[in-house]
Formats: sequence, C-alpha cells, structure tokens
Amino acid sequence: MKRLDHLEHLDKQLVDELAQVARETVREELREQTRKQRRKAALYAASGALALYAGAALALAVGLALALGVPDWAAALITAVILGALAYLLRGMARPSRPGPAHAAGMAPDGDSARRTTAGAVGGMPYPPVPPAPHGGTAAPGTVPPRPADAPDVHHRRA
Repeated sequence: MKRLDHLEHLDKQLVDELAQVARETVREELREQTRKQRRKAALYAASGALALYAGAALALAVGLALALGVPDWAAALITAVILGALAYLLRGMARPSRPGPAHAAGMAPDGDSARRTTAGAVGGMPYPPVPPAPHGGTAAPGTVPPRPADAPDVHHRRA
C-alpha cells in the first residue's frame, strides 16, 4: 500500500511539472507574438506618419505651382478644395453603398431580395439564398415572386 501511495505522489508531481512547463511555454510564445505585433504596429505608424508628411508636401507643391498663375489666396483655396474633394471621394469609397429606394423597400436594384445580394456580413461569405416559395403556397414574408416575362398587363380601375 505504501508503494501505491508513493506512485500516486510521483504522478501528481509529474502532472504539476508538465502543467508548469506548458504554462511557461505558452507565456513565452505569447510574449514573442506580442513583441512581433508591437514591431509591426510601430512600422505601420511610422509609415502612416511619413505618408501624411508626403501628402502635405504634395499639397504644398500644388499650392506653390498654382500660385505662379493666380494670387496666393486663390492658390491656397484651390488646393484646399482639391484636398477636400479627394477626402470626400476616399470616404465614399470606404463606405458601403448608400441605400436607395430599392434598398428601402428591402429589394436590391435587380429585384432580388437585398438579403440575397448582400455579401461580407460574416467572413466575406454571402448569406444563404432565400428559399423559393412552395408551389401553390405563400412566399416568405417580405419577398415578392418574380413576374413572368409573358404575364399580361392588367390595369386596375379605380372607383
């Protein structure tokens, strides 16, 4: 019985040592990853700062070039308008498409459900397609079945 107790003690000691080694290994790996991420973030920040200065130098050059032909105040104003227009265009490119009348009704411009055409909600993957309405049944709420190409035009009279 004494020998069995001794083996249990050795097993517990071995498990504790293995857990300690695993913890230290994970800590060291996390430290290394953090160090790499900090370096990458610092490089991105430096790149952004240099791009900002390059943009400022370009704006100055445009302003000075314009000042050769127009008054200084007009050159500064034209440069500001150009920069504002570029900022507006970049902002528009970064935003998702604006909702129009078709989006407000829950439909995409081509008549499909907006949900069907929306991509990128989860990992860049499109939503699953909207299932078709059962034959002879009703469609899913909020969907409109497509109009057949050979459907007759029916004019409704107003009373």
